[in-house]
Amino acid sequence: MSRAFILVLDSLGLGGAVDAEKFGDTGADTFGHIAEACALGRANKDGLRAGPLVIPNLTRLGLAHAAAASSGKFAPGLDATVVPTSAWGFAGEKSFGKDTPSGHWEIAGLPVEYDWGYFPKTEPCFPPDLISALVSACDLPGILGDCHASGTTIIEQLGAEHIRTGKPICYTSADSVFQIAAHEEHFGLERLLDVCAEAQRLLEPWSIGRVIARPFVGDKPDNFKRTANRRDLTTPPHDNTLLDHVANAGGEVVSVGKVSDIFAGRSVSRTVKAGDTNGLFDLMLTEADTAPEGALVFVNFVDFDSLFGHRRNVSGYAAELEKIDKRLPEFEARMKAGDMAIMTADHGCDPTWPGSDHTRENVSFLMFGPDVKPRELGRRESFADMGQTIAQHLEIEPLKHGEAC
Repeated sequence: MSRAFILVLDSLGLGGAVDAEKFGDTGADTFGHIAEACALGRANKDGLRAGPLVIPNLTRLGLAHAAAASSGKFAPGLDATVVPTSAWGFAGEKSFGKDTPSGHWEIAGLPVEYDWGYFPKTEPCFPPDLISALVSACDLPGILGDCHASGTTIIEQLGAEHIRTGKPICYTSADSVFQIAAHEEHFGLERLLDVCAEAQRLLEPWSIGRVIARPFVGDKPDNFKRTANRRDLTTPPHDNTLLDHVANAGGEVVSVGKVSDIFAGRSVSRTVKAGDTNGLFDLMLTEADTAPEGALVFVNFVDFDSLFGHRRNVSGYAAELEKIDKRLPEFEARMKAGDMAIMTADHGCDPTWPGSDHTRENVSFLMFGPDVKPRELGRRESFADMGQTIAQHLEIEPLKHGEAC
């Protein structure tokens, strides 16, 4: 036993989910389609990057091989002759949804085998009684939006009216989520968080998984920009997770990024946040230098999903993968004897797929560290196998779900 690290490349699906048809996602393949677009020269936009996907370190850790095992074909432009140096495989999801909390909770050993509440794809989409209660309780002049929407698009469309009227922008997606966007200065960040807290209270009867505060800045549609002060108010997990088991054993649980929000803060010892992938990576390196024996460091790299997956930006997603790839040796060099890291994802978000929602896909299960022997893990029946594997590694109480590798 030393420490354990979970690195979530948020939304990096590997295609091939056995129940994708149920979600309308048959054929979705986040990683495969990005690699294909790069190889064919279709991911050379905005000067971000050019040519085939260049990810030698991720390939060395087995990502391309795991993707091939999941989807049935090796991603174009990548070297199939590389022999992985990690334990590698892929995992299917047991949880009923393809949302962020379900994916993370299942990684931590707790599948969500029940349905969240969702809002219909109508306009308006929210129950009138809910909105009336929210407006009254928070002394609002009304709301804008009341529909399914892309977060960046609806801010561009309604941001100016929001500033003029003081009405927050409320919208949802295919996930079980109620999102509220408001200007940090004109509306106020603390006021936005207060409105979100009231919305979470009012939404309890609807079994909505998350209320998300989406603050933004700027003074006109072409420079409106969401800030790093996002806050996820999540329904607490319905049973113990890996985080609880680590904390109960006296270990430290460190959240890097939005992980603490996803678990409603439960059993998190410390939270550190940054505004982008490089900032989050720097914080992870600091934790690799300082986290004590028995610690769990849980990292979510959200930009893959929020900036590139949902926005259907293939070149941006590819550039982000290459950014992470270049920095991975820094992390590996800081790992200590006995450390183990698992790299995975919580769902897919294929940037070539219609719409702007998550996609139902398998995810990677890459396990590496100074003492981890290379081997093929095959297909795992549940993301929970990752949490169970870490529980075994840290020599703590086994989880209720999952099989250790």
